[in-house]
Amino acid sequence: MPPRRRTDPADGRAALQAWRADPAAAGTPVRRTAVRFTLEELADVAPGNAVEVRVPPDGAVQAVAGPRHTRGTPPNVVETDPTTWLALAAGDLTWDEAVAAGSVHASGERADLSHLLPLQAARTR
Repeated sequence: MPPRRRTDPADGRAALQAWRADPAAAGTPVRRTAVRFTLEELADVAPGNAVEVRVPPDGAVQAVAGPRHTRGTPPNVVETDPTTWLALAAGDLTWDEAVAAGSVHASGERADLSHLLPLQAARTR
């Protein structure tokens, strides 16, 4: 299967801006574009294959330098819902707040993304 095409940055920023303006009205295609765009940025900022970041049902990416996993469940996994992911990416929610609330499930010694968030493309401040 060929690799999925990257999100156009203008489309990604527009989707993220629309989602931030009114998450309830943004709709699934807008949310999905915003999630994929921010996951792609995470992979650009922290290239590697040590951590799998899952935001079901919208996307997943491998990021962060370190040992690469090749079979089965990766040893370092971060999983969250789209709303929490976008709030983290935008800086509207901190990593510690999301973990404490149980909105982020992180396993493995490299599965702490606090030093990578918020993402630059998502910042408005």
